[in-house]
Parts: sequence; C-alpha cells; structure tokens
Amino acid sequence: VQLQASGGGLVQAGGSLRLSCAASGRTFSKYTIGWFRQAPGKEREFVAGISWSGGRTEYKDSVKGRFTISRDNAKNTVYLQMSSLNPEDTAVYYCAGTKVAAVITAIALYDYWGQGTQVTVSS
Repeated sequence: VQLQASGGGLVQAGGSLRLSCAASGRTFSKYTIGWFRQAPGKEREFVAGISWSGGRTEYKDSVKGRFTISRDNAKNTVYLQMSSLNPEDTAVYYCAGTKVAAVITAIALYDYWGQGTQVTVSS
C-alpha cells in the first residue's frame, strides 16, 4: 500500500486542521493506520492510531480530547482532525500502515509510510 499525507499548514494557536492520509491499493481496509509526528531535533512519536475496522483507536496522552482519528475505507482515507492546536503540536506529521491487527504505537512495526505534511502552530 502507498500512503500520501496532506492537509498540513500554518494555523494560529487554538485553531484546527484536518489531515488526510490517502492510500492506494485494494487492501487498504486490512491495515491499521497510525499518525506520527516529528518536531525539529526530536524523535518521531506516535500521535494516534486506528484499527482496520475503525472500531479501535489509540491516542498520545497530550492529544486526547483534542485530536480525533477516523477512517473511510470506501475512500481509502484516514483522517486526523486536530483542534485546540498549540505551538507544541508543530511538527511534520506522517501516516503509516501496518498489518498488525492491534493499534500499536511502536514505529518499527509500521511498514508503509507517507511522505509527511508540515503543521505549524503559531502563538
């Protein structure tokens, strides 16, 4: 599966953005999809993940209540709705896919990666 992230941009603190992860391939619905981010000088970190059916989700503690991950398998797309953004959310956001059924946070277990989209939150 090939993944392409989009929807990033510049937003003021308190604002919202919706990221999209579009996938090619007929087996998209069999993949757990995760969103990760990497800020300058920091390691890439898990942000949110969703199971193949959409029935299970996981979030990084700092984004719970602010970010919502969802998927539309008919459109081969996973979304990350981000609200109440703050400057600490500034990073390049990546989507990734794994055939592991559980919603996992370990970066090494994701096999397919999109190219990343920049999110910048100004104070």
